[in-house]
Amino acid sequence: VEVKIEVVIPEKERSKEEMSPNGKASPLIYKVNGTTRHYHLEEHPIASNPYHNPKDVVEASVCHVKDLENGQMREVDLGCGKALLIKENGEFHAVGHKCPHYGAPLVKGVLSKGRVRCPWHGACFNIGTGDIEDFPGLDSLPRFQVKIEKEKVYIRASKQALQTQRRTKMMAKCISLSNYNLSSTNVLIIGAGAAGLVCAETLRQEGFSDRIVMCTMDRHLPYDRPKLSKSMDSHPEQIALRPKEFFCTYDIEVLTEMQVAAVDVKSKIAVFKDGFKMEYNKLLIATGNMPKTLSCKGKEMENVFNIRTPEDANRVVKLATSKNVVIVGASFLGMEVAAYLAERAHSVSLVELEHVPFKKFFGERVGRALMKMFENNRVKFYMQTEVSELREQEGKLKEVVLKSGKVLRADVCVVGVGAVPATGFLKQSGINIDSKGFIMVNKMMQTNIPGVFAAGDAVTFPLALRNNKKVNVPHWQMAHMHGRIAALNMLAHGTEINTVPYLWTAMFGKSIRYAGHGEGFDDVVIQGDLDELKFVAFYTKSDEVVAVASINYDPIVSKVAEVLAAGRTIRKRDVDAVVFLSFRTGDMSWLTGKGS
Repeated sequence: VEVKIEVVIPEKERSKEEMSPNGKASPLIYKVNGTTRHYHLEEHPIASNPYHNPKDVVEASVCHVKDLENGQMREVDLGCGKALLIKENGEFHAVGHKCPHYGAPLVKGVLSKGRVRCPWHGACFNIGTGDIEDFPGLDSLPRFQVKIEKEKVYIRASKQALQTQRRTKMMAKCISLSNYNLSSTNVLIIGAGAAGLVCAETLRQEGFSDRIVMCTMDRHLPYDRPKLSKSMDSHPEQIALRPKEFFCTYDIEVLTEMQVAAVDVKSKIAVFKDGFKMEYNKLLIATGNMPKTLSCKGKEMENVFNIRTPEDANRVVKLATSKNVVIVGASFLGMEVAAYLAERAHSVSLVELEHVPFKKFFGERVGRALMKMFENNRVKFYMQTEVSELREQEGKLKEVVLKSGKVLRADVCVVGVGAVPATGFLKQSGINIDSKGFIMVNKMMQTNIPGVFAAGDAVTFPLALRNNKKVNVPHWQMAHMHGRIAALNMLAHGTEINTVPYLWTAMFGKSIRYAGHGEGFDDVVIQGDLDELKFVAFYTKSDEVVAVASINYDPIVSKVAEVLAAGRTIRKRDVDAVVFLSFRTGDMSWLTGKGS
């Protein structure tokens, strides 16, 4: 028996691709130097039928049918590219072998119940369709045709798909956009981060063909914000989530450098800071967070930064090179910036109120291990103290004075002391906001106001993993999922959110994976070697594992995420067995079923 893989576009999606109700690209709206301009870019198709050119198709025998057992995956070479061959429940499937997010090898991921989970950042893909089912990332996997002949497995695939290893789902376009009033839209999305963009894309993927407008205070189209502190010298075009042409092709309008000052939910009108008003039918609020600032003397002087934009990050790298840097706050942002600048700056000092970095998130033992790694890379810590004053010389930062009395030389100061939800403009709107400023939503990302949804870092929502406790999860992955759920419920699908939080950070070449929600954990069970930074940590609350973190222990975090996603409970007493069965033997049978 031979297995063949072939890229197949379903008839439904093929008809969508051939349909172009608009006839031409719609205007991409953005501001340049404060002036709104409208541009009609040339339309560039994002996806095409791979069978238009027979020369683009390759077919190859990749293995014998008995070479793979049920539940196994294999990366196979077709000569001009690779595919991921999967056998589950006696059937063979073939999809792209790299995660479209950052290119992780999916063969090292987790296969469970018809989907494969990325070993690096937790994105999930349906093995039958290639569709992305959990995030991060925007694109799906290409799906290839599998045939079995004479007990050999053949794969038939498009050469282009093998090379790109990604597939953008078919989307609708806006009908008769030119007939719309510029001050009226069907869907208004405030915020152009991951939540806002995924919401817009999901609406189009579901066939929504009315007007969609996104607005943002930023000067750029949506970009990969986590890279601002992980890859600080990245330029905006390098970290853009979609090119300009994409927004024109699918009629997603973007208003940049536009700040909403108020929302009138009764009249369904958003009022912008410059006085412009826009009517809407459905509203998504995805404004994210705003960084906290210092309250001490000198906080406004030159060379003191909150990393909020690519320009901020680029400027810090330029000014910090061979200079003295002080970072205030051992937050994820602060620690990532410290790691990035350690080899570039003359000195890096980190000031933190706690006695161990990441203590509340990773626990004291893991925090100390990470602190040691930083110290071994020339980062100097000043713990259990705060900044009392920033001193200048000739208008520029010269010294950072600590409450402990220590004076640090500083040419650049980066502030990473946390953030607050950017929801101040909603205080008089009637939308329910809690005491900390977070927008309260239900499992469908709906606020208390009909037709108004909220998503991303600025919301609290019921987390199924923690018995529907209302939580705030400011993770990149979660913002993607929020945006998708909001879009589906704008279309009245009645879809509830049910995902496992997943995050990652990278410092000095070490990647930390984390899944679950460990807030309030009362114990940490560690397997492996903290000193060698090769370990997995299980965070427990009342004997139940609520989160897991690891370094150099892939794909244990993705495997535990699948256990939690399946509704299973891991008890503290089971941690040894979990590590042995999932990491050492690869046995995934313990994922099946419900309960503990």
